[in-house]
Amino acid sequence: EEVMASAEGLEPSRTRKNSNKNIIARIRHGHITGRGICRGTEISEALLKERDHKAQWHGIPVLLRRLYDKSHLNSDLSQIYFIIKEVSSFLSMEAMSFVTEDRKPAQESTYPNTYTFDLFGGVDVSLQPVDTVTIIFDDLVKDCLSVLYNCCICMEGVTKSLASRDDFVMFLFTLMSNKKTFLQTATLIEDILGVRKEMIQLEDIPNLPSLVQSFNQQQLANFCRILSVTISEPDMGNDDKNTLLAKNAQQRANPFVVKFNLALLNIPGFIERLCKLATRKVSEASGASSLLLELQDWYTWLDNAPVLDALMQMAAEDAEHSSTESSDESSLAASPLRHRLPQSMKIVHEIMFKVEVLYVLCVLLVGRQRNQVHRMLAEFKLIPGLNNLFDKLIWRKQTSTHVLHSQNQNCDCSPEISFKIQFLRLLQSFSDHHENKYLLLNAQELNELSAISLKANIPEVEALVNTDRNLICDGKKGLLTRLISVMKKEPPDSSFRFWQARAVESFLRGTTSYADQVFLLKRGLLEHILFCIIDSGCKSRDVLQSYFDLLGELMKFNMDAFKKFNRYVNSDEKFQTFMTQINSSLVDSNMLVRCIILSLDRFEGQTEDMRVVEVLSECRLLSYMARVENRLTFLFRLVNIINVQTLTQENVSCLNTSLVVLMLARRRGTLPFYLNALREKEYAEKYPGCLLNNFHNLLRFWQRHYLNKDKDSTCLENSSCIPFTYWKETVSVLLGSDRTSLCAIASYIDEAYMDLGKDFLEV
Repeated sequence: EEVMASAEGLEPSRTRKNSNKNIIARIRHGHITGRGICRGTEISEALLKERDHKAQWHGIPVLLRRLYDKSHLNSDLSQIYFIIKEVSSFLSMEAMSFVTEDRKPAQESTYPNTYTFDLFGGVDVSLQPVDTVTIIFDDLVKDCLSVLYNCCICMEGVTKSLASRDDFVMFLFTLMSNKKTFLQTATLIEDILGVRKEMIQLEDIPNLPSLVQSFNQQQLANFCRILSVTISEPDMGNDDKNTLLAKNAQQRANPFVVKFNLALLNIPGFIERLCKLATRKVSEASGASSLLLELQDWYTWLDNAPVLDALMQMAAEDAEHSSTESSDESSLAASPLRHRLPQSMKIVHEIMFKVEVLYVLCVLLVGRQRNQVHRMLAEFKLIPGLNNLFDKLIWRKQTSTHVLHSQNQNCDCSPEISFKIQFLRLLQSFSDHHENKYLLLNAQELNELSAISLKANIPEVEALVNTDRNLICDGKKGLLTRLISVMKKEPPDSSFRFWQARAVESFLRGTTSYADQVFLLKRGLLEHILFCIIDSGCKSRDVLQSYFDLLGELMKFNMDAFKKFNRYVNSDEKFQTFMTQINSSLVDSNMLVRCIILSLDRFEGQTEDMRVVEVLSECRLLSYMARVENRLTFLFRLVNIINVQTLTQENVSCLNTSLVVLMLARRRGTLPFYLNALREKEYAEKYPGCLLNNFHNLLRFWQRHYLNKDKDSTCLENSSCIPFTYWKETVSVLLGSDRTSLCAIASYIDEAYMDLGKDFLEV
């Protein structure tokens, strides 16, 4: 301090007007170099006071200096409290302007008070009372947390700085055990984890099981929001756009999801409480028709659930206070904020937390403990509970169209849109390749499936027989039927179609069930899909892809479906439009192409059945695919549009579809014909070796990818009805090194063009 004062005394009078800038420059220099003055608390209070008015600091540096001097165990806590209160008032207004206006980039001129607070070391000074007086003075801790949060809102650098302090992050989790400071703590944790580069390790949180067990349902919902922020990084390994090379390396290096799931499943009663949160009803007032208008107005700035929770408490307190003051209902009616806001806020509040709860359940469903989670979700009646909420809350009305987000992209949609998407993603995860999918039906619908099997003289699916009818949906419709009903009413360009189609497709995925297909065919699903592809004018590639995939699962091996297809696509013009859509992007449509080829192969082996002969002769689609030149054209394109470096979860299906074509050819003894056709195509296009070398490299990658012990090969087997051993054998035959073998790719590549991409695996 003396050095600073003497330095100031030596300044010529003509430079005193720049002394404020000199102080700021010295502090900035200290921040960068770590030498000299690093924070404002090193400057005397007298000097800070002298410079304050001209610099327009509003006394913030002086307050921080006083707070620093008084922040020790023997201080008068009431004095610290009043200082924090005063500082908080300067920051809260700027934070509110940030969230209610255009969220301008943080800079000195935009949020001067917050900038001054941060520059003069306010963050470090505010942390001192939090660390020393937790038990003694809850209100003080609460206000310190609010100061830090308000600073984080306007200054991203502050948020990142706090996020890098592991000890502080863990300390915040311990503060969540204090009911009085829970909301402020949860709010700050959420903001910090949102910018944190390293994912938090749940097992490092002190006494996590007892902490979570101590939460009430509202606090547990807040905790789910924190969990969703923790695991919503874009590189979690679920993004279809990530290359498989990168994803495989990442999964080997990052066992985070496994640890995450285990840590949560080891908390007693955790899953049961999540199911109760997900399915609890909301008491809705009769005058809630204006809800959506209110939502649209509120969600733009109340995008933080704990903040919303705090406002809910305030609204409840206001209502309680007003009821003690007067029982005159007309006084409440005269105040729209008091009368209408609590109810609409309550509904939004419930929706926002259900989004986070469903997200956490989705993550648990895709982990290695999936079967354990499934048993628990069934036992605690998650699906029947969601079915009871469907009409009243989940799909209370059609929502306007919106931009489609990728599965891990942070969503800035309204709470209601986010809720619908997360609900559909949960259904997709729940139904996908799991026998519990029949819980989405009610008793009458299960009986209908049994009747379909009986009429077709085929045995009932074992999973259907084993379904516990005490755990299925009740009411007039099951959840799957309700979903199809709203799906058919969705506007043509709505991207809800994507998620709806994915959810319905997941019900069909796995071993093909004729009864499941007919159940959906009877509800007009095939005609609806064809209308969307051919007649609706839909341009979204994502929506079209989801409809192609669903159509493939719905039609695979099913003569009734191909008959229905032919009745709808009843002209050359319609068929040409359909094929144009398929050919416009094989990455999107190749799963449908695969299903058609597999179905054609099966039908051609059943020609003793006159119904099959009739379908083969009449169906435009089967006739088109029966021509070998058309199958070869698909094969050329499938092999040509991918390579090892660009393989993703989205386009690897092209490789598997090309393999299906060649496996079926191998069964019929025509594999050499197809390989020779690929060679002729290369020479005709004047790039000898490229196509076959690329395919050779792709198959080498296939071996590494699918023969990995962690990979589940049953999906390939179930979807194709081809044993995985035959997949492996065919790949081995194709990769054979014997150049005299007519079934080895090497035999069709001239020696001069061999191994064009042999180093791909070292990428």
